[in-house]
Amino acid sequence: MADPQMVYLLWHVHHHTPEGTEAEHFKAPDDFWADEEAGDDVKLLGTYSSRDAARARIERARKLPGFSDEPDCFYVEEFAMDKDEWTEGYVTD
Repeated sequence: MADPQMVYLLWHVHHHTPEGTEAEHFKAPDDFWADEEAGDDVKLLGTYSSRDAARARIERARKLPGFSDEPDCFYVEEFAMDKDEWTEGYVTD
């Protein structure tokens, strides 16, 4: 079987900051966390054929309104094409 084709999803998180507090930002390149229930805004900027293409998009986005407020809160997620996820289903509480 051939190796799966990989794509790279580029995410940005604008962290919600309650009044009187500072935003907590990512601390390392592979650090990713968000709390959408608390008001964090997660955006998918695109899907790219290479990690380098995703990084180039980060550099362009860092200059734009909103993204420039949290220039280190980007995350590149490597993802295999044609691979099933959630193969066992899921259960909610």
